[in-house]
Order: sequence, then C-alpha cells, then structure tokens
Amino acid sequence: MKSFWKQTAAMPSFKPLTEDAAADVCVVGGGIAGLTTAYLLMKAGKSVCLLESHELASGQTERTTAQFVTALDDRYFEIEALHGARGARLAAESHTAAIERVDQIVREESIDCALEWQDGYLFSQGDPREGILERELLAARRAGLLDIVLLNRAPIHSFNTGECLRFPRQLQLHPLKYLAGLTRALVRSGVRLHTHSPVIEFHGGDTAYVRTENGAQVRCGSIVVATNSPVNDLFAIHTKQAPYRTYVVSYTVPKGRVMRAMYWDTLEPYHYVRVESYSETHDLLIVGGEDHKTGQDQEPERRFEALEAWTRARFPIGDQPISQWSGQVMEPVDGLAFLGHNPMDRKNVYVITGDSGNGMTHATIGAMLITDQIMGRANPWEQLYNPSRLNLRAGVSFFKENLNVAAQYAEWFDAKPRPDLERLKPGEGTVYREGLKMIAAYKEPSGVVKHLSAVCPHLAGIVRWNSAEKSWDCPCHGSRFDCHGQVIEGPALGNLKVLETPSERPHLLTNQKDFSFDKGEAQHTL
Repeated sequence: MKSFWKQTAAMPSFKPLTEDAAADVCVVGGGIAGLTTAYLLMKAGKSVCLLESHELASGQTERTTAQFVTALDDRYFEIEALHGARGARLAAESHTAAIERVDQIVREESIDCALEWQDGYLFSQGDPREGILERELLAARRAGLLDIVLLNRAPIHSFNTGECLRFPRQLQLHPLKYLAGLTRALVRSGVRLHTHSPVIEFHGGDTAYVRTENGAQVRCGSIVVATNSPVNDLFAIHTKQAPYRTYVVSYTVPKGRVMRAMYWDTLEPYHYVRVESYSETHDLLIVGGEDHKTGQDQEPERRFEALEAWTRARFPIGDQPISQWSGQVMEPVDGLAFLGHNPMDRKNVYVITGDSGNGMTHATIGAMLITDQIMGRANPWEQLYNPSRLNLRAGVSFFKENLNVAAQYAEWFDAKPRPDLERLKPGEGTVYREGLKMIAAYKEPSGVVKHLSAVCPHLAGIVRWNSAEKSWDCPCHGSRFDCHGQVIEGPALGNLKVLETPSERPHLLTNQKDFSFDKGEAQHTL
C-alpha cells in the first residue's frame, strides 16, 4: 500500500556502497532522522557518508502524516509527571526549536514542499476522563506554551467537537518533497549517499567502522544509527520502547468544506487529521490512528474500517479512499524519544529512536542534539532525551510492556497444528508447528507454497502474518519481513530462513537438536 506521499513524489536514487570508504561520520538510515542529521553535520563542516538499506525515505518517513507539532501525543501533564516541570519545559522548547529549524532549512535551501503554518485543535469528545483539556492547558502553559487557548469547539462545521485547545503555528509539509530537497543539498555539498546498502555490523571506539552486507566498510569517527528501531542494539533500547502499527486513510473533500488545520482527539486509540491541497476543486483529508501493538491484531484490515467509520461520522468525505497505508510508531515507556549516545556502547555511537507518535519533530531534535554532541557543543536537551535514562516514574509502563513481550514467547509452546495448505488462499500466509519447528508458509499467487522459519532472527520471537500489509511481523520487538522473508524493518538485521518444502525434508524434526536454530538465524550485534 503506497502512501499519498509516495504516489505524488519520488526520491533520488543512488548506487550501493561497493568499496571501502572513510568519513568523519557514518549515518545509517535514510529517513528524516538520517538525512537531517547528515545535513546538519555537513553544515557544521563534517564529512558524511549515509547508508540506507532500501531507498531513501522508504521507511516510516513516507508513511507519516508529516505534522510538525508542539501538541505532543503524550500530554504535557503526563510529561510533567514523568520528567518534572523542567523536563516538560525542555520538551516544549525542543519541539518548538525543531519546527523553527525545519522552516529555516526550507527557506535556506528553497525547497518546494508545500510547507504551511496551521493551527491545531485538540478535543476530548468521547473521552471518559474528566477535565483532561483543562489539565493539559495548565501543564502546557507551565511548559512555556503561553499562546494555547481553550475554545468552545474546533472550527469544523460537520460535527461539534465540544471544547478544544488551540495550538497555534503548527507546521505541515510534503515529507518526500522536503527530503528530496535535503538530498539535493547534500549532493551539492559532497555528502556520500548509498542506497541498497544494509549495514550488518557496527563497531564504535577509536577504530570505528560499519560493515555492509556485501562486505564494504566505512571507517569513521562517529556512527549515527537513525533506523526508527535501532538495528545495532540487542536489548538496551528495546526493553524501554514498544512498536505499534498506526493506520492512515485519505479522502477528497470539497475545497473549503473542512477548514485547513490539524485536528487531534484524546481517545484510546486516538485519531489525528490534517488537510492537504489536492486539486482546484478538492482538498485531501488525511486521517490516522487506530494504533495497536505490532503483530498483535489478527485482523488489521478492521483498523482501516474503524478509521473510515470514524471519519465518515465526522467529515463530508468521498466514496472511496484516495490512498490508505500503515506505519510503525515506537512508543517509549516515558513518552519521550531516545536521542544521543547509545547505551552500553562507545561514546561515538549515537541513536535516534522512540518517536512516540511525533516522529517529525523528534527526528529533527535528534539531528540537532547529536550534531551538538559530535561537535562538542553543550545542548540543554541532552539529559532529557538521554537513551541511557532509567525513569523510575515510568516503572509501571516498563513492566507492562516487557510482560507483554514475554507473553509473546508463549507462541513457542502453542500447538498450532499444520493447516490444510491447499485451502490457503493465494497471497496469504499462516504459521504452524511441525514437530518442534515453527513454520511460516506463504502461498504465491501462482499457488506454490513457500516455507520459511517463523523465528525472528532478532531475539527468536515467532512472527505472525499481517494480512493487510502482506508481511510477517514479530510481536516482540517489531521486526517485519516481506512475504518472502526479506527483512523490511528492524531491529532484525537478517532475513527469515528459507526452508525446504516438506517433501524435500522427510527427516525433519526427528530429534531434539531440531528445536534449536542456526547460528546465523539468531542476531548477534557488536
């Protein structure tokens, strides 16, 4: 499923890295986090080499709704409770600074990306929690956002939101057009960009380098891992954040029927809306939400249905969606991203992760913060976003999320009898047990069934079939693989292991050693 952004813009292509290289900084990941980091480091005078596993902006950046906001998905009164009053002020300050930096980049580089300043409206209609808007208003003002006001309703004529908060000067743009402009600026300045260059080894310290799948190395002074979920870590970050799928639909609306603004509710699961130009007679209403834990919904198509029902009940939309897609959000247990020095690693290895539903601003904050760290400049946000932090106030969330992960390993003990694969529809997949092995079976459109190991090569979770995206998703830490087992999202670095067909392995699972998986099937990182 292509996003509206992918349908209406293209990113430049580059050649894979085929020989060893050297740079001051190697950035791994070609989305908004990686490209912005490369840009700011380039402007600071550093030589940069950027490596991307697929194409630039082919990950979560092309699946966003591209809202740069100070209205955080985790409310300010929640941030204040978790990080204190100073932490909430720094959060508001950093997100404001990120928005201003994006505007500055667009103007300095003359990037045509449909940038618009708009007001945003947060409403709580249907939320059983009383006084949530009043609490948020007071907390946001304590955080320094003094221009937020409480209104009787949002400016939507088709339904009455009830009371809402207005957040002025929020920013939206076309994310791929923005990153295409950033990329052109990088090329003009001599930054090396390589796509289809997956990195499989990270080594920090005095002799820092990264090594790609084909053996080429980049020697560097610093490494920045900007891959949404950090692929260089086995445990450190993954115990402190959880992957969620989020869904987006877009519909045409008559121009002017919905005021151009951003709209958000406070429900669980929540919804978020923006209005985009589409044609001379119509705007495009882009609506997202209905999140759930990755790999933990057996019927993800119903999330699109729920999103459509929510939208139709409130807006004058067209008959059919123009586009629909889903993305992956990393939710930290304490509401703020992990940006900076990678925990349990050398001081010259950095990560940008934990977007918490505000990936556009958190990615930009991460690029600004890490640039300061590499350049040896003090940054007031460093401790707030420190990836090594252990927030005792978030202890309940921490244990809840990790208990959820532990529960997913029960799949190893599920009977899951072999289904009648003849009845499996072409283009569909299923997971079943054969002896002590877990098998992921996918039926090609031709009718041929392909068999893969269902064991995620990150930490041995059992993948599940995602019928909406036609992918294998790990419910433990969010690794995702296409229908043929090729990794499309970390933290896994490798693919699902291809198995012989049952007829080619009659001896399968005849002894206890078959319970194990190959050394190459489990991920080990440096």
